[in-house]
Amino acid sequence: MQEKTNFQQFENLDEEQLPVAKHKLHDWTHFAGLYAAEHVAATEFVIGATFVALGAKTMDIILGLLIGNILAVLSWRFITSPIAVDTRLSLYTYLNKIAGDSMTKLYNWANVIIFSVISAAMITVSSTAVRFAFDIPAQLNWYPTNAWFILIVLAVGIVVVSIAIYGFNAVSEFSGICAPWLFVMFTSGAMVLLPALSLDVLDKTLPAGWADFMTLGDQSIWTGINSDGEPGIGLVEVIGFGWAANTITHFGLIDMALLRFAKKKNYGYATSTGMMFGHYVAWIAAGIMGAGAAVILGKSIVELDPGDVAYYALGLSGFVIVIVAGWTTAITNLYRAGLAAQAIFFNHSRKKTTIVVGLVTVAIACFPFVFSQILPLLTYAGLLVVPVGAIVFAEHQIFPRIGFTRYWSSYRKLTFSMPAVASWGLGLVFGFGLNFLDVISFYYLFIPTWFFTIAVYTLLASKYGAKENYAEEVKEEEVRMETIERFQEEQAKNEPSIAKDVSLFSKGLKFIAISALVATLVLACNVMFGSATETNYIENRELFYRYAFICTIIYFVLAYWALKRGKSNTVA
Repeated sequence: MQEKTNFQQFENLDEEQLPVAKHKLHDWTHFAGLYAAEHVAATEFVIGATFVALGAKTMDIILGLLIGNILAVLSWRFITSPIAVDTRLSLYTYLNKIAGDSMTKLYNWANVIIFSVISAAMITVSSTAVRFAFDIPAQLNWYPTNAWFILIVLAVGIVVVSIAIYGFNAVSEFSGICAPWLFVMFTSGAMVLLPALSLDVLDKTLPAGWADFMTLGDQSIWTGINSDGEPGIGLVEVIGFGWAANTITHFGLIDMALLRFAKKKNYGYATSTGMMFGHYVAWIAAGIMGAGAAVILGKSIVELDPGDVAYYALGLSGFVIVIVAGWTTAITNLYRAGLAAQAIFFNHSRKKTTIVVGLVTVAIACFPFVFSQILPLLTYAGLLVVPVGAIVFAEHQIFPRIGFTRYWSSYRKLTFSMPAVASWGLGLVFGFGLNFLDVISFYYLFIPTWFFTIAVYTLLASKYGAKENYAEEVKEEEVRMETIERFQEEQAKNEPSIAKDVSLFSKGLKFIAISALVATLVLACNVMFGSATETNYIENRELFYRYAFICTIIYFVLAYWALKRGKSNTVA
């Protein structure tokens, strides 16, 4: 009876406010699919063109992006994943325990805005593909100039919101279906348009070897000359770009919201599917696709939008890839925005807050200027969030090792943590001050800012009570966590279990779906390696456009069918 009474204090709490229960943890495959889909996104078309505009060289791209993305994976594994798995909390909930309600609300509002705008930008990108298909004029102003474009945005946005409101499982399932196809299509697009570049530069359909490929890259894609005709960025900047592109999620600890569901800390390595296949392969492929489309259209790569590039690389499948790639990123970021909003309005469920935030996001997506400013937004958002990640890292990882008490602020029942607020503010001043003084490359500003904030927070916390003894409060917290665990175990007994689908029919569906992806790659290889002349190339490219689209339809229908059959095996 006493146990049931203890459980009552948790029954009215939304599950997002509690640590993730053991029975809701996921295997590494969930995260591999989730990160692969999120980071093979519509923005890759833009970033592929950005490296061209910044004047990177071919070898700097190949080597620099490899190093930068490896550093990003290690950041997730050794900074984000350990805290997420230890606490099983999202950053939004965890921050309240160490920084008080006032700072947490301010920070969460910042995250609602950041992720809503990122999600809105991806919805806009997806809508550009639909616009292209229906011959709706390009939206070049900051405001929409066509009513049909607004309707398209609303339709695309409804899909994003509908999936995001169902939480982590729905997001990961959708991403798991899309990820293999996205990777195949980005790879195929580069293979399809590489002969167009080779014909233009080398006067033959295929580079004869590595030296030819480097010549092709240096002369037509990554020339080392920026859009202003001056020498561009070098290896160090490319490494920094690759590492810093996701500081908001690894150094900034935003992805605690995703990795809290991981069974093991090593699942942080699953982010490599997004970094290696997504950012590394997709950014290089996007550069090749953009340059190839530019040759075909007779334009500069920086003049093309994602719809142009995708169509000339993949045909009708290009419309699908821009839509799907936009969706996968938009859904994940809307899920994060909903979590942040739920942490502010904790009396409401995450579904309700996600719906409200989603409606606002769709409204923002109607304004095309959001997409055009996405790269500056991501860069400055990372610098805004990194100091908060440093504060959490210091509290969780450093304090126990130097004799300070973790969660000391909540033990003192502080609603306003001066050390946390002051450290965040000073970290922002320090980071943006370095940017203003231009004493370090912009891509590396997050590193000194992170260390500076850790040092400041540790010093201030020591003076405000972190060094004091809270043995009684710590014991109470341990008892509370044990009670929560028993409460969740009790709840798990009443939840349905899922039986693994091992039927031959489902295996057949998956086999045919995978075969459709393999067939797409074979068609792309035929374009790249089977085109002896320009006439052969054009014929093979048209063949790819036609049958790759059929393979796309087959893949999504059968992959979704197999997923639904697997979920239907629910045992009460």
